[in-house]
Formats: sequence, C-alpha cells, structure tokens
Amino acid sequence: MKGKGTSDTVSVVDGDGNQCCWWWWLVHKGTTTTFLIVGLFALLVRAAVSLHPYSGFANPPKFGDYEAQRHWMEITINLPIQEWYRNSTSNDLSYWGLDYPPLTAYQSFIHGLFLRFVHPESVSLFTSRGHESYLGKLLMRWTVLSSDLLILFPAVLYFVIVRYGQPSRSRKSDIGWHIAMLLLNPCLILIDHGHFQYNCISLGFTIGAVAGVLSGKDLVACVLYCLALNHKQVLISDLSMGLFVINFFYYFQLLYIVYTMYGQWSYRIAQPCPGGIVTKKLGVCL
Repeated sequence: MKGKGTSDTVSVVDGDGNQCCWWWWLVHKGTTTTFLIVGLFALLVRAAVSLHPYSGFANPPKFGDYEAQRHWMEITINLPIQEWYRNSTSNDLSYWGLDYPPLTAYQSFIHGLFLRFVHPESVSLFTSRGHESYLGKLLMRWTVLSSDLLILFPAVLYFVIVRYGQPSRSRKSDIGWHIAMLLLNPCLILIDHGHFQYNCISLGFTIGAVAGVLSGKDLVACVLYCLALNHKQVLISDLSMGLFVINFFYYFQLLYIVYTMYGQWSYRIAQPCPGGIVTKKLGVCL
C-alpha cells in the first residue's frame, strides 16, 4: 500500500539509493529468469495435459465443452453478429447455444478465423458438428495455449511486479513460489487444457485488475475487471469463484468511499470504479 501523494509508478531502490524503474528490478532481482523457467515448465505441463482426451471426446450427441467452444467459433464466423444469440434455422440454441457474455463471442470469432484459415472443415456451418479430427483438436488446443501466453502469463508478471516492487518484498524465493502458484494451478490447467475451456482469459483479466488495485492504477483495474465480467458471467454467479472475486472489488470500493467521506483513509490503494465508468465499459463490449 502507498501513502497519499506517492507516485503510482512501480519502482525500487538500488544499492546506492537511486530509484529505478520496474524493468531494472526484473533484471536485478533475477525475476526474468525465474519467470521464464517457471513459465516454460508451466507450458510443458499444459502441453502434457492437452495430449489426453477432453471431456466428451467421442461421446455424441454433444461431445462436451470442447464441442461447445468449437461450435461457438462455427457460429460467430459464419453468421452475422445480430444472429449470434438468436435461435434460428442456422443457429439452433438447443445445440450448445452461445450463452456467455459478448467478449467470449468475440474471442470465439477471432479463434474461429484462425481455424478457418488453417483448417476450414473444423468450423464449417452445420457439417462440422462433432468434428474431432487430429488437426482440428491440435488447433483448438493451441488457441487455449495462446490465450494463456497472451493474457494469463503477462497478468501474472504484472501482479508479481506490483506485489514485490518494494525492496522489503523482493526475496527471490518468494517471487518464484508466487509465480509457480499462479501459473501451475492444477485446477486451471485441468479444466482449460484437459476438460477444455478458456478460464485463463477471465482469470488473467481478474489478476491484472487486482494488480491495478494494488498499484493505484484505478482505470486499469476498472477496465480489466469489466473485461473479465464480459468474458465469463460466473465471475458474478458462480459460488466457487464469482462471489469471492466480485466481493473483493465491491467491498474495497465501499470501504474506500466510507473512509474518504470521513477523512480517515490513510493509505490510497486505488479509487473505486464509478458506476458510470463501469456502465460505459460494459456498453462498449455489448
């Protein structure tokens, strides 16, 4: 936590008492090497898990969550955006209808474009239902892995920079364990790379939002958490994860407002996301 009037920039102090930026801290503390080693091992574990069959493999008529994600790609790249959530002759909502927020639909659209470019048979309208070719499965697995690399891994690095950016919190062993705990979470790996989902995206945004709160980056935290909510609605409704996550942000905002009103807030972690900002960010995604 930071006192009033301090800068939001994450910085450290070297041996001569000079203030240094975060990239110097990464190199000086050996965090880059630690992150690369743990990250490469985490990728290896993910790849090993993905070699096994997913939930619903060769189990018609719906073939599990893998088929749901593939079908959403099929729908989003073959139908106009107005029909993604509507029941029609081209979009039978009883067969894995798209029931996740808009950001998931856009993610499916981007991944679907990639699959159509490399292997169009895996996302062709109607004829691709239950598609389980080796190349199609390989490409689908790669979309999850790339989502990890593009969103979850950078979010973890951002969080570690914020969490251990102070000299008293820079113990290398703690940094390594913290990175490993986040990147080697067995539940996340088994669900995303075994069962087959994209929880790494919403969780990555959430981790980034927490880091934004801790570093005083109010707008960054607001935008990232809005993106998380717009990717997976379980951040609100799921008892095992959503209520804990949303309560963290809700009660932090409430406490900040109370302490600000009575002038008793001695540390400024971050400002709450005003309702207007949240509404606007949700509107952009919609």
